[in-house]
Amino acid sequence: MTQPAEITDLIAQLETEADQQRDPETTPDVGIIMGSDSDLPTMEGAYDALLALGFEEQTDFENPPESRFTFESYVISAHRTPGLMYAYCETAADRGLDVIIAGAGGKSADLPNMTASIAYPIPVIGVPVQEKSVSSVIGMPTGAPIVAVDAGKSFNAGLSAAQILSREHTVLRDRLNDYHTDLQAGVGTVSKQLHDLGRDGFKNQQ
Repeated sequence: MTQPAEITDLIAQLETEADQQRDPETTPDVGIIMGSDSDLPTMEGAYDALLALGFEEQTDFENPPESRFTFESYVISAHRTPGLMYAYCETAADRGLDVIIAGAGGKSADLPNMTASIAYPIPVIGVPVQEKSVSSVIGMPTGAPIVAVDAGKSFNAGLSAAQILSREHTVLRDRLNDYHTDLQAGVGTVSKQLHDLGRDGFKNQQ
């Protein structure tokens, strides 16, 4: 299959980055990929979760941001750009990625499970962009694992990626614990307000 320059240039860029063997502390820890730019509104939850935990988005491989923990993102179609998909997955480890979040929509949402197969043993978290994508994303045979969240729950995918990394980095474990503590505090606050103000008073204050 003939590939346009836009794709061959991206593949060459990925391969060049892989050959550099950079210090893992300067490379993206998490990759966020999606089958189409139309998936971005759904996948933005993963960005939000990682940013909330102190990650920064890395857009230049050779000039990383100041944060120790970073992520990158690409649009990669399993059906329209299989060569790019293979290149991304095959270079992922050498480019320093530790986790990949892959989202796709439609009934043939193959990007997450193909990524899990090719990039193995890098953990892949699949995000079905739509309800009809769930069975395609999670439909992996025994011996070819993928972790997946519910349809549209990319925020949870971002949290899960951080959880995987936190086993090696205590600072991330602390940030995750702080995030969870804040969630609990929020529930406690509204619970007390509902009790003390009653239903009508609670609704009127919002």
